[in-house]
Amino acid sequence: MGQRVLWIVAATILLGGGYVSCLLLELPEVEHLARENPTATALMEVRGGERTQVWVPLAEISPRLLKAVLMGEDAGFYGHNGFDTHEMKEAFRRNWEEGRTVRGASTITQQLAKNLYLSTDRTYTRKIKEAILTYRLEEALSKSRILEIYLNVIEWGDGVYGVEAGAREVFGKPAMELDAAEAATLAAMIPNPRELDPCEQAESVRVRRDRILHWMHGADDLTYEELKRALNTNPRLRKCRSPA
Repeated sequence: MGQRVLWIVAATILLGGGYVSCLLLELPEVEHLARENPTATALMEVRGGERTQVWVPLAEISPRLLKAVLMGEDAGFYGHNGFDTHEMKEAFRRNWEEGRTVRGASTITQQLAKNLYLSTDRTYTRKIKEAILTYRLEEALSKSRILEIYLNVIEWGDGVYGVEAGAREVFGKPAMELDAAEAATLAAMIPNPRELDPCEQAESVRVRRDRILHWMHGADDLTYEELKRALNTNPRLRKCRSPA
């Protein structure tokens, strides 16, 4: 019986290794992204229709927005290798306690891998592909380049991609001019921009915005006075022509 179990384990390992090897050959290389901007993503292809996108370098994005996105999506971005094991454990614990998914653990690099190349299906195969692509992105690109691509390709509404188009769509101004309250509002939309619309879901967006502002203050990205001012600010939204 023991020998049979060993044969089963060995066969499983070999089959699994062969499967991963096939995925390694199937998935795209990413080295070209160090010097070339992607013209489209898998998500854009799935969404279809017309799209608005204006590429901007990190230097032309408000530092407030960079901090807000990191606090909202991946506070440990510059300290991990693409996988945040601490956040994974915390997400598992919280979701287990709640009996449902209330907290995600995907890093910015994982989100970018999925956005660029994969479907939105939640399958084990997609997660394996995501892990391989995340490793490749971290090996081939600098952290700043990963963040730059991420901010320029993610969705910020129906047909709106990238931070510059998002800032102009929501606030009618370039990404470089966003203040703390505006930056946190845009960052609050990232998890589900088609649902977290600041016009249609103002209260939900504001709650998440305020949480991000508090995290920014906790990370010393905002002084207490700046935090109070941002919390008491109602940004004027171009898209619905009213305060948030």
